[in-house]
Amino acid sequence: MKHGTSRIKKSYSISIEAEQFVRRVRKTRHITSDSEALDQLLHESMAAHRRSSIDAAYKAYYDTASNDDLAEETAWADYATSELVAAAAS
Repeated sequence: MKHGTSRIKKSYSISIEAEQFVRRVRKTRHITSDSEALDQLLHESMAAHRRSSIDAAYKAYYDTASNDDLAEETAWADYATSELVAAAAS
């Protein structure tokens, strides 16, 4: 088990298609149990949700940032780039 050691036993009803998908994932990833396959799929979904939330936060920031804020960020980015280029050249 990769995603944690604590487990709880639950019983859920899922569609036939979902069950078939879990079994396909189990086979293709060489996972020993349907529970572990489902756990992996849920962790992947949670990670995708976190990435979407972070992306939405960045979008919200840049959609509401003032031109002055954006100009300052651009200036810092240009400075950082010039420093990296100078460091690489030395």
